[in-house]
Amino acid sequence: MSNIRDVARLAGVSAATVSRALSHPEKVSYERLEKVRKAIAQVGYRPNMMARNFRFARAYAVVVLVPDISNPFYSLFIRALEDRAQQKGYTVLLGDTRGIPEREIEYIRRVESHLADGIVQLRPDSKTTQNNMPPDIPCVNACGCEYTVGPAIRIDNRSAAKTVVNYLISLGHKCIGVISGLKDNPHAIDRLNGYKEALAEAGIPFEKDLVTEGDFTMWSGLNAAVKLCNMKVRPTAIFSMNDEMAIGAMQILKNKGIRIPEDMSVTGFDDIAYSKYSDTSLTTISQPAEEMGKMAMDMLVQVIEGEPLSQLEYVLPTEFIIRESTGPAPGKK
Repeated sequence: MSNIRDVARLAGVSAATVSRALSHPEKVSYERLEKVRKAIAQVGYRPNMMARNFRFARAYAVVVLVPDISNPFYSLFIRALEDRAQQKGYTVLLGDTRGIPEREIEYIRRVESHLADGIVQLRPDSKTTQNNMPPDIPCVNACGCEYTVGPAIRIDNRSAAKTVVNYLISLGHKCIGVISGLKDNPHAIDRLNGYKEALAEAGIPFEKDLVTEGDFTMWSGLNAAVKLCNMKVRPTAIFSMNDEMAIGAMQILKNKGIRIPEDMSVTGFDDIAYSKYSDTSLTTISQPAEEMGKMAMDMLVQVIEGEPLSQLEYVLPTEFIIRESTGPAPGKK
């Protein structure tokens, strides 16, 4: 197990400087502080958390655990969070976990080692975080679902999905395909429940063959659309659980000569920038990504500073945006 002398040796400073950097970082030059922080991360040093001075020291930095840093929705969220962090005197460290447990644990350890003061988790289903997060580390779950543990900020995924499917049903669509996220993803579970509820209330039986699993990437939307188009009874509409998959699906439909929305309607979820400016603008659900980012940072700072939260969970409203990609079912006016 590494110790403070290992850190000092790698950083090229004295053990006293390492101790000072951990307990009183404001008394250490920026250059030395950065050397110490990098050395701690490299050797995996974990300070004695029983020592109170380590817990009271402040790094004025937070870690954001991102499952997919290339996702445009997360980009909006992070930009807003970083702006708010700067206003409050904090820096933001991005942890591109890619959904890999070992990477999540590595970033959690950085907070334990006092390289950061708290964590914003963007993967609500992370058992890794739940099982490895010490109870004294401030953490806010953002972009969560119905059963996400607080402090948390989320939307009502089930209700939003139901709104989309109800609209398709109102246009006369009864055979509605679904491009879902991974089956164990809580966002996908909540949105699929909304889809099922809308069908049930309209008296339309749920057919599991109409649900094709994706992974929230454009490429998976392409593949899912191929499967739906090859069905014996082809759906007249597609509910995609995010915009990236929907845009990928629309590309396949157009390549096959399927007109949107005359032959098939397509909907998305998120309202990323591409959805508005794609060849056929996409009907979708708009999530308040920027507001969620600001609120997540505000909540985390409150937790870090020991201030009481007025509530542990915030459920923010969404907006249903109707564009060119949806229309009446074939044969309906």
